[in-house]
Amino acid sequence: MQIKTAIVGLGNVNRNLLNILVQKRERLARNYGIEFLIVLIADSSGVACNKNGYDPSAIISAKASGKHVADMEGALPGQSVTDALSNSSCDLVFEASPVDLKTGGPGLIVTRAALGRGISVVLANKGPIVVAYQELHQLAKDNNAAIKYSATVCGGLPILNIAERDFVAGDILSLRGVFNATSNFILDQMSEGISYGDALSEAQTRGIAEADPTLDVEGWDTANKLLIIANTILKADITLDDIAVSGISDITPEFLTSEKRKGNVVKLIASAHEGHFSVSPMTLPATDFLSQCLGWEMGVEMHTDIYGVNYYKLWEREPIPTAASMLRDAVHIFETSN
Repeated sequence: MQIKTAIVGLGNVNRNLLNILVQKRERLARNYGIEFLIVLIADSSGVACNKNGYDPSAIISAKASGKHVADMEGALPGQSVTDALSNSSCDLVFEASPVDLKTGGPGLIVTRAALGRGISVVLANKGPIVVAYQELHQLAKDNNAAIKYSATVCGGLPILNIAERDFVAGDILSLRGVFNATSNFILDQMSEGISYGDALSEAQTRGIAEADPTLDVEGWDTANKLLIIANTILKADITLDDIAVSGISDITPEFLTSEKRKGNVVKLIASAHEGHFSVSPMTLPATDFLSQCLGWEMGVEMHTDIYGVNYYKLWEREPIPTAASMLRDAVHIFETSN
């Protein structure tokens, strides 16, 4: 089955996805009967189309050499991605453009346009699904398309997949998790007596934290992931206003080292229990599962009615698992429809 594919956004995630498509081409054909033909590519410079397909390796090499899509064969000057989608034959969009959590940004525009034309969408960009969850799902349903976005929640950690696929006839009674590596790293550093400012600076130096770390340290990145989880697998139909959010910027090294001497650990925890949703620093025993999520690690604990208590943890420093999650979503869409 040949899937005519658009790649929107050529940052680290989609470039790693292209590399995986090269590496796993034979496996995808052999095990799933699927071939991805890249017929449309787009970055911030513009959009290009090739009905015969672009070589993924050539796209990677071009971007690595500093080349932009506007300079590539098939470039469409003056056209937007939505224009190109309306004039091309596509089955799937991999969307990993920069995240805009206030308006959904260009990613929301592209997602709307694709779903409206019956083109399935796989997102690594959480903006569209945070801003327009219900709208996009209805749009997909109305146009016989699919929308999947497991990569938006903790990258390679398959929280959404497990809950949707494997908890057949089961209910999740509560869940809690560590969903943000930046805040996790800073708290770990501060527990060793390092100041908040120095811990943040080190996180920025290592590339863990952005120049503006507000979304991470004030809990909003975690809250957005909790929102996606709540609406997708708990069917909560909530907005960010329904989540109580507090961050870690007021926590002191003295408090953390004091708790450490008592055998405790402080983590920024996302929690969903009995219709209440929150993100806040919590003091946990050092033996707690989530206390064992260190540095780059993220984890989730889910209590169910018939499947027991489930624990999952991931170490993810590079974007490869996030890219792999996009591939997983796409395969699930098309092996089901094949």
